[in-house]
Amino acid sequence: MFTATIKAEDLPVPIQEFILRALAWADQHPLVCNYNHNNIPYPHSGFEHILAISSGKPVDLDQENVLESIRTKLSGNHNLWCGYLAYDLKNQIEKLSSQNNDGIGFPVAFFFEPEVYLYFSQLSITICSTNQSTNAILEYILSSAPLVASSPAKINIQQRVSPDKYKANVEKVKAHILEGDVYELNYCIEFFAENADLQPLPLYLALNDASPTPFSGYLKYNDRYLLSASPERFLKKEGKKLISQPIKGTIRRGQTPQEDAQLQYQLRHDEKELAENMMIVDLVRNDLSRSCATGTVQVEEMFGIYGFRQVSQMISTITGELKPGNDLVDALQGTFPMGSMTGAPKISAMQIIEELEETKRGLYSGAFGYITSENDCDFNVVIRSIQYNASTKYLSFMVGSAITYDSDPEREYEECLLKAQAILKVLNERMSG
Repeated sequence: MFTATIKAEDLPVPIQEFILRALAWADQHPLVCNYNHNNIPYPHSGFEHILAISSGKPVDLDQENVLESIRTKLSGNHNLWCGYLAYDLKNQIEKLSSQNNDGIGFPVAFFFEPEVYLYFSQLSITICSTNQSTNAILEYILSSAPLVASSPAKINIQQRVSPDKYKANVEKVKAHILEGDVYELNYCIEFFAENADLQPLPLYLALNDASPTPFSGYLKYNDRYLLSASPERFLKKEGKKLISQPIKGTIRRGQTPQEDAQLQYQLRHDEKELAENMMIVDLVRNDLSRSCATGTVQVEEMFGIYGFRQVSQMISTITGELKPGNDLVDALQGTFPMGSMTGAPKISAMQIIEELEETKRGLYSGAFGYITSENDCDFNVVIRSIQYNASTKYLSFMVGSAITYDSDPEREYEECLLKAQAILKVLNERMSG
């Protein structure tokens, strides 16, 4: 392994320009992952700022038995892993299935070991390479033209489910709640575009400029792409410690500091939002307890209010300590997918989701992140994210909200549109019903 750390002041260009040049160079490779915390303060920090590339093959995972395959691979020596777990991994954890339309075609799980990866801080960069000198990589990057954020010119966004059908399905969810099938359910709808001709990385930069978040990410897997502006952490592992931070509760930002404070106060005291958050906290506590030692699962923060560019969110933080003998795969098996994206009880909620939704979620509601050589990890929840297949030119993004018995269908629909706002903005908001 070749490694070099260079101070920002010793670079021949400003560090932000260097990062844009590095992204341009990286995107020439078939496998790319970029993780960015955007310098946003967050409990237990956001992603590390990492750019990773490979021209080789992904980690060879058995797509029919993903978690055991991951366990086997992680039991030996390995370097950094970069990739994702798609939502339909749930079908291997529980007795579930998915028959809905899939316009993107991501496999259930994907990771690669980078041939080159860069760690960025405000003061320095660190280059790590398995087979090239760091000087050569530095030259490649500096000879690349810096990328510029840009949006596609002509994208016609369509909505898979009409507003009327969305509201009718919310009523169906409420009927399930009345019958005792679920307490809460996260119902999602797809926005999509066909024949979408675009440049994924410049579009990701535009999305990140419009909606910077602590778990922002970009994935290139040959012809398939993820452009993520996620504010939510699924799971972080530090040694034996597990951290999960579900989001439930959303409100728009104010036009003035006074209005913003008033809106955040309103969110913090909204009985429906508090009830939603509390139900998911209980679910995540239960999920963590499957792999954590008795008595170690704790709610570190309840109902924290955090402001992002587009919205304010209610976030709770739950932690636990792994039982002796348990590992990362045990933690993933006990917690995946994130309860904030399913509902409670989890299995019943996921069954009803499959009945009501018309689109296979793919990476949406799954987890994008990295696993270190010490088998620690950090994964986001894939929300506020675009999925794109460059071969078929199909673009998709999904939004949703938590439905409870007190939900007003019109208000839930407005919340979906609020969450879609940043993506619609960078796609120039050309939308038809």
